[in-house]
Amino acid sequence: MGVKVAIVGAGSTYTPELVEGFIRRADRFPVDELALLDVDPSRLEVVGGLARRMLDRAGFVGRTVLTDDRDEAIDGAAFVIVQLRVGGQAARLLDETIPPRFGCIGQETTGAGGFAKALRTVPVVLELAELAARRGARGCWFIDCTNPTGLVTQALLDRDVRAIGLCNVAIGFQRRFA
Repeated sequence: MGVKVAIVGAGSTYTPELVEGFIRRADRFPVDELALLDVDPSRLEVVGGLARRMLDRAGFVGRTVLTDDRDEAIDGAAFVIVQLRVGGQAARLLDETIPPRFGCIGQETTGAGGFAKALRTVPVVLELAELAARRGARGCWFIDCTNPTGLVTQALLDRDVRAIGLCNVAIGFQRRFA
């Protein structure tokens, strides 16, 4: 029996990589439903459309849902993967350009820039975790891929959310090093 997976922030360019992972591991991790949620309809249409084509080409027989409705996406999900950027690229630009003017690190995962991103992101992620606790499957896993991953995941764990945080820095380093 498969499971429902919800991807919050599915308009992200990382979504096709997640979908490819589900396709490649379908024998070990059967997914019955993939709910792609994003607040930006144009990004969701483009990235969600690509995800749908990838799944169709792979012979995915489950259900693929593209939505901007958080309840619909998270209802019954066994896994909620969060990869969002509160404030979009405009906020990232500020996070990465203002701190260096004052001799601080301007980066989305560390320093003043990372802290500013955390201040915007943590409340939204905690709200999503509360929704997942109410509407997700029993024992739902909350998987944080949102920077700054350490701060966001710690906030989830401090609220006793069944969560793990994942960052692509380790694999990126491994690939560059190789």
